[in-house]
Amino acid sequence: MRACTLALLLAASPSAYAADAANPVVVELFQSQGCSSCPPANANLLAIADRPDVLALSWEVTYWDYLGWADTFGDRSHTARQWDYAHGLSHSEVFTPQIIVNGRTDIVGDSASELQNTIARADRGLNVPKLILTADRVSIGAAAAQGEILLIRYDPNLIEVPILRGENSGRTLLHRNVVREFRLLGAWTGGAETFDLPKATRPGLKTAILVQSGRGGPIVAAIHS
Repeated sequence: MRACTLALLLAASPSAYAADAANPVVVELFQSQGCSSCPPANANLLAIADRPDVLALSWEVTYWDYLGWADTFGDRSHTARQWDYAHGLSHSEVFTPQIIVNGRTDIVGDSASELQNTIARADRGLNVPKLILTADRVSIGAAAAQGEILLIRYDPNLIEVPILRGENSGRTLLHRNVVREFRLLGAWTGGAETFDLPKATRPGLKTAILVQSGRGGPIVAAIHS
């Protein structure tokens, strides 16, 4: 399997807000255990997973399952999210690996230096609402923006998966920050608002909240536990 080499579609500008734990850069990797091109991009995601200024997420897609290995974390909602980004970034197809930064810029992700440079140039603009996250709710401050409020729960543990068939047969792949739960909490129209959080369906997961400007649109704000 050969990764598509795509140029950056959105020009990045110097960051208007310094990224930190309260305003992390969202780095989303779309990959599959059945994709032989994915391990280098996954290794680059693992390398930044502990950065407090980054929210690194691994979305396991399903469209390569037919090659002989069904991804153990694959979910159709992950594939649907990648298609939303394809439409938002004016792509005609989806591919793996693909890293999307702040919902605005995408790269293949197999180059560590390119990923670092893309993160350094990440910019959300000036209308960033303040987010406060507790165990059972998220509060959003007023801002001149709007979007959807997304709840993501991910596994922060390092997980080893032996691959028995397919393109990566015989390899043991490492995973971290794999998305296990994903749902829409509601719409946000720019005013101060609070959303209740449902309980996690499994123990040990961390919580992230994204404010996103429509499906496949730019990420306006993010916070994680």
